[in-house]
Amino acid sequence: MHEFSLMADLLRKIEQLAKDANADKVIGVKVKLGALSHITPDHFHEHFEEAIVGTVAEGAKLVVEQSDDQDDPNAQDILLESVDIAA
Repeated sequence: MHEFSLMADLLRKIEQLAKDANADKVIGVKVKLGALSHITPDHFHEHFEEAIVGTVAEGAKLVVEQSDDQDDPNAQDILLESVDIAA
């Protein structure tokens, strides 16, 4: 259930960025997983692929960066670093 809410929140942000840019298609997404976010890049990727079906981000390339800095102020977070949209 935790992953579902994470993906729903992330997808809302992605869709809003696409809407703000008048884009119909997101082609790439980059996220950074904090050292204490409790999700592996592989696990995140699986949930992301399920969540984007039928959305503007369907088929988007996902790049996941994993931080190992437990002292980072964002160590518990999953940060949306960038969204690439189709021109």
